[in-house]
This record gives sequence, C-alpha cells and structure tokens, in this order.
Amino acid sequence: MTEEKISKVQLKRLQKALGTVPFATLLKLELDDVGVGTATLGLDVRKELTQNQDIVHGGAIASLIDTATAFAILTRLAPRERITTVDLTISYLRPVSMGRLRAVAKVVRAGRRLFVVSAEVFDGDGKLATTALSTYIKV
Repeated sequence: MTEEKISKVQLKRLQKALGTVPFATLLKLELDDVGVGTATLGLDVRKELTQNQDIVHGGAIASLIDTATAFAILTRLAPRERITTVDLTISYLRPVSMGRLRAVAKVVRAGRRLFVVSAEVFDGDGKLATTALSTYIKV
C-alpha cells in the first residue's frame, strides 16, 4: 500500500467495482496498490489483447488507464458519489508485446465537480510505455 491508506470500506468498494464491471473482468485487470488519490492496476499481456503486429492494442492500454484513473478518484469520493470520464489524452511512447503492464494513476487536482488525473503505464521491465492525462466529472 502507498503511504496514505484508504479505509477498509473504500478498499472493499474498489475490489467490488473491479469484480463487477464486466469490461474490467473481461480484460482481467488487477488492483496492485491503492492509497488516497492513487491507484495502481495491472494487466498481464496475452494474445487476445494484441493487434496484428503482436503488440498490445492501444484500446487495452486505454482501458487500463481509464480504470486506474477512475480508481484513484474513487479513493477520494463519498460512498454514493459517482464519476464519469470527460476526456482522456494518451501518449504511447513504446510498444509492449509481453509481460505485465502497470498503470500508476494519481489525482492531480480534485475540485468540487471536476478531477484531473495523470497516469503512467510501465512495461514488465519497468520502462515507461505510456503517459496519460484525464478529466472526470461527478454525476
């Protein structure tokens, strides 16, 4: 766990969300680490997630990022508060074809309704593969 810990209720909410969101289940996303305003999710590379050149499809990476950034925000929300993505800007820096991807997301700014979150995705060797910036709104 990261330095600032979340409550057991918040952790249970995140675990439940990961287990009940059909798309996250399809991708087999895993919660690796979580703290207040941060979340790290993992994704094991497998053939079904690649494109024709045996490189992980950008959509799979985008989904990993979108889920990690949402989870970073959920650690700062009350139980009944909900959010949705407004935008997501991704820079793919290097191709990934094997190993485990790790998306590390951090809340950059939390306003009354809008949240700005950054994310970095690392390949199995710990090399930076992707960066992203996203905005969410409370709904």
